[in-house]
Amino acid sequence: MSKTLLHMEGLAVLAGSVYFYASIDGSWWLFFLCLFVPDLFMVGYLFNKGTGAMIYNLGHTYVIPLLLLIVSVGLKQELLLALSLIWMAHIGMDRTLGYGLKYPTNFKDTHLQKV
Repeated sequence: MSKTLLHMEGLAVLAGSVYFYASIDGSWWLFFLCLFVPDLFMVGYLFNKGTGAMIYNLGHTYVIPLLLLIVSVGLKQELLLALSLIWMAHIGMDRTLGYGLKYPTNFKDTHLQKV
């Protein structure tokens, strides 16, 4: 049940991000161009599993994109707002598909598998 709720939560974040992105009239070519950019946080795995998990998780938690969203609204920065929504959409998409935060043991060991 908990795992299903986490997948549904991811879907809600994905849907909400896409909805608000559409409501700001964001560029769809920018959306699709940047949707997988957060996966660049996998570069940490070039060093070792622990560093890889730490860097990957940094790019796959909602904290940074939410902070960017708040800053973008406060500063009226439309591009930053669009990028923060794309970033949250990526994380929501990952959670919906079952890709979770990584444990340092192995790339395939995620918090969604442990629920």
